[in-house]
Amino acid sequence: MVDLCGIINHDEEYSNPAHAEMAKLTNKRNIKGSLADALKGADAFVGVSKPNLVTPEMIQSMAEKPVLFPMANPEPEITYDLAKQSGAYIVGTGRSDYPNQINNVLVFPGVFKGALKVRAKAITEEMKLAAAHAIAALVTDDKLSVDYIIPSALDKSVADAVADAVADEWLKSGK
Repeated sequence: MVDLCGIINHDEEYSNPAHAEMAKLTNKRNIKGSLADALKGADAFVGVSKPNLVTPEMIQSMAEKPVLFPMANPEPEITYDLAKQSGAYIVGTGRSDYPNQINNVLVFPGVFKGALKVRAKAITEEMKLAAAHAIAALVTDDKLSVDYIIPSALDKSVADAVADAVADEWLKSGK
C-alpha cells in the first residue's frame, strides 16, 4: 500500500492509525520506497488516487502477466490503452468505454431492488457478499477472458441476479 509519501511501512509514525494497521497487514517485509518500488515484481495494482501516476516502465517491472485496476475517475492512473501496450495482461478501469468496467453501478440497483423486495431493515455484510458472489457467478468459464472478468454494467441480468441473491440472503438470515 502506497500513500503520498511512499510505501506505508512499520517504521513511520502516522497520524492516521489506519496507516499503521495497513502497514502491518500489507507490508510484512517492511519494504520502503516509492510507488515504482512497490510495483517491482508485483502481480497486481489497484489505484484509487489520481491520473497518470503509473508509467509503462512501472508496468514492465511488474511480475509476468500483471493485473491492473487503475480506478481514478474520470482519468485513471494509467490509461487502458497505455497499460495494455506496456504489458498489462488484465486491465479494469472505472470507465465504461473499455472492457472490465469496475463500477458500483453493477451493485447498487440490484442491492436496493432485493432489499426493497423483502423489506429488509438493513443492508448486512452477508447481503453485500451475496451480491458479489452473484456478480461473479455471471462470468462463466465460457465467457471468462482477459477482456471479460466482470459483467458489463449494461447487462440487464446483473441487477436481477444481485437482487435475488440479496433478497435470499436477507430471508435466510431470519431478521
